[in-house]
Amino acid sequence: MTPNNTPAPKPTPLAIRLWPLYVIGAGLLASWAFGLFDYFSLETLRTQQDALRGFVSEHLVLAVGAYVLIYAAATLFMIPGALWITIAGGFLFGLYGGTPATVAGATLGASLLFFAARTSVGAALRERAGPFVKKMERGFQEDALSYMFALRFLPIVPFPVANIAPAVLGAKYRDYAITTALGIIPGVIAYTWIGAGLGATFAAGEDPNIANIARNLVPAFAALGVVSLIPVAYKKLFSKKAAKLESAS
Repeated sequence: MTPNNTPAPKPTPLAIRLWPLYVIGAGLLASWAFGLFDYFSLETLRTQQDALRGFVSEHLVLAVGAYVLIYAAATLFMIPGALWITIAGGFLFGLYGGTPATVAGATLGASLLFFAARTSVGAALRERAGPFVKKMERGFQEDALSYMFALRFLPIVPFPVANIAPAVLGAKYRDYAITTALGIIPGVIAYTWIGAGLGATFAAGEDPNIANIARNLVPAFAALGVVSLIPVAYKKLFSKKAAKLESAS
């Protein structure tokens, strides 16, 4: 009871606090039901290239705006096909137009997903967190920027996981936004560049082998991930040495 004898408000049930997940799940199911995944292919770009490029040339601002919103929605609802959309951005807007449009769309969608995860899953997990999760959260927050850059660079980390994990571990949105916008640039440039060259590939009647190209990029992104974790390793290594020296003295 509060001092004025009025009962304290009851906490919102967990099932209600998870409403952002219901919205995201509904969007994913709707995309699957309406067959949106079928449009995410190189064949769509090949068959619709004249119509798409014609629309872009006549309505450039509208086309860029629509592209950014589509990318943001695909990121928010975790729709498979972000790689294809990135390539499409290069095909439609070129390297110098597609790169900033993709970074803007991906950062916007990732930010919305971050807030959705932080207000639902993240809050619920932190309330029920055991010692291991709390220790992991403390370690993450000590070197949040390095960890989040590593999540972006390491090719084994799926994009949705890299978007949600920082929210669950209590990252600051400012750090999250910075590492998202900067951390995705290498991959965005690589695949936007591929898209920018598709016109000549299609004109020659060839089929680009995206899988082989992606495999060739894996070592580079893995190296970036390792480099981003060097500050974490350095801090942990030398902090332990410093502690030992202090205890010895």
